[in-house]
Amino acid sequence: MQNVLVYIIIALGVSIVINIFLKKIGISQIIGYILTGTLIAYGFDLHKASHSHALEMAGEFGIVFLMFTIGLEISLAKMGSMKREIFANGFLQVGLTTVVTYLLAHYIFALGAKSSIIIALAFSLSSTAIVLTYLKSSKEIYTPYGQNATGILIFQDIAVIPILILISFLTKEGDQEIFVILWHTLLSVSVVIAVMFTFGKRVVAWLLHFSSSSEVDELFMGSVLFIVMASSLFAYYMGFTYSLGAFVAGMIIAETKYHHKVESDIAPFKDILLGTFFVVVGMKIDIFLFVDNIGLIIGLFLLIFIIKSLLMFLVLRLSSSSAVSLKTALFLSQVGEFSFVIFALAASGHIIDEQLASLLVLIVIFSMIVTPFFVPFINAVTTRLIKEKDIVTDMSALKGRENHVVVCGYSVVGKFVTQYLEELDVPYVIIDNSNKHVQEALEEGREAYLGDASKTAILQALHIEKAAAIIVTLDNIAKKRLICEAVLNHSRNANLIVKVVSLEEKEKLSDWL
Repeated sequence: MQNVLVYIIIALGVSIVINIFLKKIGISQIIGYILTGTLIAYGFDLHKASHSHALEMAGEFGIVFLMFTIGLEISLAKMGSMKREIFANGFLQVGLTTVVTYLLAHYIFALGAKSSIIIALAFSLSSTAIVLTYLKSSKEIYTPYGQNATGILIFQDIAVIPILILISFLTKEGDQEIFVILWHTLLSVSVVIAVMFTFGKRVVAWLLHFSSSSEVDELFMGSVLFIVMASSLFAYYMGFTYSLGAFVAGMIIAETKYHHKVESDIAPFKDILLGTFFVVVGMKIDIFLFVDNIGLIIGLFLLIFIIKSLLMFLVLRLSSSSAVSLKTALFLSQVGEFSFVIFALAASGHIIDEQLASLLVLIVIFSMIVTPFFVPFINAVTTRLIKEKDIVTDMSALKGRENHVVVCGYSVVGKFVTQYLEELDVPYVIIDNSNKHVQEALEEGREAYLGDASKTAILQALHIEKAAAIIVTLDNIAKKRLICEAVLNHSRNANLIVKVVSLEEKEKLSDWL
């Protein structure tokens, strides 16, 4: 344990220096963490430390906290509204990618059937850590392609469970019949869901209410950490991944009024532990093996990149525009962090040759290194390749904006409001969650953005704390409540004006007006 602490201290010191330098030249901090791991592994001969169980656990809990924050964004109601993105698009993407990759691995590269299916499943996954971190920081997570990417990533994370079960079954080589394993898994899933969404939900609600009413920040933060850790351990002991338990815990808290506070409080822990994960990834890089096989690694990476992008584009084109489909496909074209776990388990179970597993890990690492350099240019690449006009989602133009009016909704009332503001020569910006309404506003020459005004990230991008007023013109009472809650939680002194059509509706909104 003492050695692990030394490794962590060294990694923190080196990563701070590297990331300060990379920040100045505009390179993602993810690259800095990976580079940190590689430098300390070779500089201090710490290759064996990368296989330290304690250090790998610390890194894995970076993914746990990331999945927890994703759960905070995906309540049960929202998951129901994202059925197409999660279950339709996600299933088709994973299924088609797995089938095509399996055929290539088995028939073109002449690998065994077991090795081919595991490799195909691993390569069907994308990087939740990199993609969602970028989408959240760039405020693009609520765009159509951001929602598509989020839904598919959620399905991929859920799909990790049956993949790990399959590896267990293939390793045991028939010691247990597959229907026995599936029965035990189904039983475990039922127990996890029943416990966490009945008993667990009540405990979480009570604990957050009690710690919040105490007005002691440390107690509230401790309660949140307890919920995350307890949920993760419960899921793990039931035979699933830590991250699945954290994800479900996030979904439960998303149903409470504390989810915004929890999300902001947990962010530093997630970022630090996620950095540890990428440091461990960097420590696993075998530079000599990489140099000896650099042509093969780059070639296979490009092959995976093309296959995943093309298949994902075709799947998404069934329900989205060409621009949205291509952006989503390019965002998810890399290989994800859960592939490390899959290859490690497959190698230890002798399903994949250890030398082949080391080469596959290098392909995954190369994919994750390249991605942060590539994703900032996806919008520009899409614009060049596809000429169709896309809805404006980049809100960087609003930087420094103040004393403006934010108009939420561009239906009938929203149009009258903007016309009146123009007559008064008052600067305004329109935000709407409907592609059709935003397109109408743009065609009429008005500044409009696609986004959900009930989301903190969107409100931050709109700079509502500096706005002269926020005018909500929507018809949906539930949506109006969510926007009012989000606006006043973000900026208590906001000048909030809401369209009300009846005394009953006024009464329902009285808590926030």
